[in-house]
Formats: sequence, structure tokens, C-alpha cells
Amino acid sequence: MSNSTNDRKIEHIRVIEEDPDTDRQGDHFASWHLMHRALPEIDYAEVDPGVSFLGKRLSFPLLISSMTGGDHELVLRVNRNLAQAAEATGVAMGVGSQRVMFTHPESCNSFALRQWAPTTVLLGNLGAVQLNYGFGLEEAQSAINIMQADGLFLHLNPLQEAVQPEGDRNFKGLAAKIAALQAELTTPLILKEVGCGMTPADIELGLAAGIRYFDLAGSGGTSWSRIEHHRRGRGDLGLRMQDWGIPTPVALDWARPYQERATFIASGGLRNGLDMIKSVILGGSLCGLAAPLLKPAMESAEAVIAVIEGVKQEFTTAMFLLGVTRVEQLHLNDALLWRR
Repeated sequence: MSNSTNDRKIEHIRVIEEDPDTDRQGDHFASWHLMHRALPEIDYAEVDPGVSFLGKRLSFPLLISSMTGGDHELVLRVNRNLAQAAEATGVAMGVGSQRVMFTHPESCNSFALRQWAPTTVLLGNLGAVQLNYGFGLEEAQSAINIMQADGLFLHLNPLQEAVQPEGDRNFKGLAAKIAALQAELTTPLILKEVGCGMTPADIELGLAAGIRYFDLAGSGGTSWSRIEHHRRGRGDLGLRMQDWGIPTPVALDWARPYQERATFIASGGLRNGLDMIKSVILGGSLCGLAAPLLKPAMESAEAVIAVIEGVKQEFTTAMFLLGVTRVEQLHLNDALLWRR
């Protein structure tokens, strides 16, 4: 096991490849059912799944969620293929943590993605906890600049840091530092969990800090606790905590009172267009998928495009069968969903 931030990225990918149970397959959306219309009273050709996010138009509300970055041929290939696919299909893309840029400057190439995605939404990414370890405005602006990013994720990963052998575990006073950083940046910050969800208390702290975008990233998908268990090499902590967190549908439900004050991204355990539809109805404005796209991204941009087009077809077909022609008709529309 390497302590290098750069090597860690490739180790994460290898663990995911070798241990299929890192995808917890919680399927927390299974108990929610869509309200089929036998007489939808619309023409399929009229269905428009397009949305706007951060001032840009997307073909449907898909975000290629944060995966990786670093100075490895595989990582470079993955990010380039994802960026090319995002541009070709008109969806948003976020990158993995850019912290590695500051210890391995050569890794910047894996984040310089505007050449591959000149028009679509690109989101940078730094760990919020790094604000307690010397990072600040300069690093945040550098992360934004290298990507020409439309927004910057500040990811919140206390469980991963607690399990990680070399984890940074001082999360004290972060809300105030996030507020100070947001006040200095012109690019919007997006608070993002990495697979354990957010509570109303977390959202309240973010709102007080000036944050207006949240990626709830609930449990049920990729378990970073289990991934770090493999790297830890001792004890059962990572396995014991592998399903810790708030399922994404629950996190969305708890975020409902804040809908007029914030925009929410639904991620964590979404695997297809039907999960996306349910997430939008429950309050998500954008839907993040990562795991289904990693293996195709190792192959080619065309392989990623094929998966995205399939997900878009599922999403669009579901809209048709619900009798809606615009995504805004889905958002928080309780009449379209029932729970068993």
C-alpha cells in the first residue's frame, strides 16, 4: 500500500475492479414506484428531458460523478474518455479530488479537460477537510483554473478519512472556513458527500456558510469505507462501517424543506434512468452516476457514450409513461410516485 496521494488513485480503481462488493447495491429506490399512465396523452416526440445547470443547458439531468485524477496512464485515459463522452452527450462531469495536483504537478493533465469538453458543465473537486491542513483560496482557485470549471465540489468524507490509514480527521471548524472561501470565490462551491448522505443539520450549516448547491450522495452505492478497508490491511473497521449512512431517497426527503433556498444533486446508489426519474421527483435537480461508467471509461469514450445514451433513453421513456414532457413537471411532483 502506498502513502502517495497519486498512487492511491490507482489503488482505488484496482480495488473496485477486484471486489464487486464495493458497490453495495443497496437499491434503496426499489420501494418507490412510478405512476404508470396507460393514457399518457402526450406524443413521445414532444418529450424534452433537457435541463439547465449553472447557466448551461444539458441534454438531460445527468452528472458523471467524481471518480479519479492523477498522473497514471489509466487515470488520464479514464478522465479524457469521460470528458469526451460528457461533451458528446451534453451532460455534466465532475472529477475526483484535485489534491494530487499540489503534490504531483504532472497530474494536472488529468484535470485539464476543457480541450475535451469545451462547452458542457465541468466541476472541480477538493476535500473540504484540506481547509484544516493548509489549503485555502489559492488552491481552490488553482483547481478551478486548471479545469476552467463551472463549479467546485468541496467533498465531505469523514468516514473515508476515519478508515483511511493516512486519513485527515480534523473536521473541526470547517463550516466557518467554507464560508470564508465561498465569500472570496466567484465560482460557486458545491458541498458533496461521497456516499454517506447529508442531514438537515449539515444543510443548515452549508446554507449559513453561503452554499446554495449540495450533492447529497447517500449510501447504497460505492462504499469508500470498504475500499479503504482493502488498503488498510488490518482490522474490520472498514467492513463494519461499509453500509453506514443515509440512503439517497431519505436524504432527498429530508432536504425537501430547503428546496427554495438550495439546489440538490442526487447521487449515491443511482444506477439507471429510472433511479434518476425517482430522484428528480424526490427533489434532485441533477443526478450523479459513477460506478456504471468506470469500466466503460477504461475502454473508450464511445463505450461511455453508449451507456449514457441508454440511460437517457430510460429516463425519456419513463417521462413519456408518466405523461410529462418537461423535467420541471417531475420535480417534487408527489403524484408521480408511490411507496410500497
